[in-house]
Amino acid sequence: MIWDPKYEAMPRAKLKALQGKRLRDIAKRVYERVPFYKAKFDALKVAPSDIRGVEDLHRLPFTTKDDMRDVYPYGLLACDLKKIIEIHTSSGTTGKPVVDAYTRADIDLWAEVMARTFSMGGAGKDDILQNAYGYGLFTGGLGAHYGAQRIGAACIPISGGNTKRQLDVMRDFGSTMLTCTPSYSLYIAEAGREEGIDFSKLPLRFGFFGAEPWSDNMRADIEDKLRIKAFDIFGLTEIIGPGVAAECEHQNLLHVFEDHFYPEIISPETGEPLPDGEKGELVFTTLTKEGTPVIRYRTRDITYLSREQCACGRTHVKMHRILGRTDDMLIIRGVNVFPSQVEHVLVTIKGVEPHYQLIVERVDNLDTLEVQVEMTEDLFSDELKYIEQKERQIEHHLREALLVHSKVKLVEPKSIARSEGKAKRVIDNRA
Repeated sequence: MIWDPKYEAMPRAKLKALQGKRLRDIAKRVYERVPFYKAKFDALKVAPSDIRGVEDLHRLPFTTKDDMRDVYPYGLLACDLKKIIEIHTSSGTTGKPVVDAYTRADIDLWAEVMARTFSMGGAGKDDILQNAYGYGLFTGGLGAHYGAQRIGAACIPISGGNTKRQLDVMRDFGSTMLTCTPSYSLYIAEAGREEGIDFSKLPLRFGFFGAEPWSDNMRADIEDKLRIKAFDIFGLTEIIGPGVAAECEHQNLLHVFEDHFYPEIISPETGEPLPDGEKGELVFTTLTKEGTPVIRYRTRDITYLSREQCACGRTHVKMHRILGRTDDMLIIRGVNVFPSQVEHVLVTIKGVEPHYQLIVERVDNLDTLEVQVEMTEDLFSDELKYIEQKERQIEHHLREALLVHSKVKLVEPKSIARSEGKAKRVIDNRA
């Protein structure tokens, strides 16, 4: 179901004209109301009047996470603080947090794009959402909450954690939708299996998962273990939270809601725009945000764009799910390695669970990569010789995929720490 056909299925020529108007308006707005952006524009000798449409977007300055931290907390406000009704931030674990401040119109926009997200998967007013994203300053919980309310679904604001309670609520209240990180959904499935739960007998029909990279193989694992249809959703605090892009029923790339969030792909090294289909860094400009609009935000996420027509009828550009990040990309002996590449291999191998960590060390001035991955209970009960054989088999598959040698260590079931938020995949000890 298309929630808002007027905009989601808008003809491309008409959409481009709308984007151009909104870009001109937002450029003028931030230049006049945000000293940070006025200084950025002036440094590049560009004025809002120079921007005629999206074809001129490349003339505008980039915004980085460090920029946002430098102007913490209110340096990106484009309206009077009295108009702000809600404030969210990033975790701030590596410095001052990034602030996203919302006006009433921004909250309505957030609810609207999340309504589109849920409608893409077939959700409606008869559904019950078990919202296991964290509430509070994190944007995930309330974004999904507002979207569920907008489509008329019931929302159970259980937040993250307390997995036994998650399972009790899922059974007792008849949840039909689940939102959380993909890794936590597998944790729920694992805990449910231990309790003897047959998920095929529960009303649960679909899940909307994001906040960390995951592969199609991991999707298949989630769908098999939870007996649901699993949809990828994408968002980030710096732009609005969840609701920037989402998969439709065809599960073939994510539709970007580009009437509100204009995407670009650039070279991470040069900052130059890249053509559709070429992998690079994802950049977003908010076209309609009032509280804290952002110009050309460098997400550090690696993906590519596609404008191929989708069978669902939506006309918005599509993005591939996140392939990795420029800041969690590992360089092992000159080779670029993303955790998602390792996961893609591991979930195809029988005898191991989709719980793993990458341990990077520097030995005698050479980088080494160890992949620790959990065994299934069946493999763990086998003799040591067979386990060592399985390790060599996985090392071979990883070498073919990564083009670099890694040492594989199979570890006991449940020995890798579980996360109720984003899974910690990489431990880099080289520093």
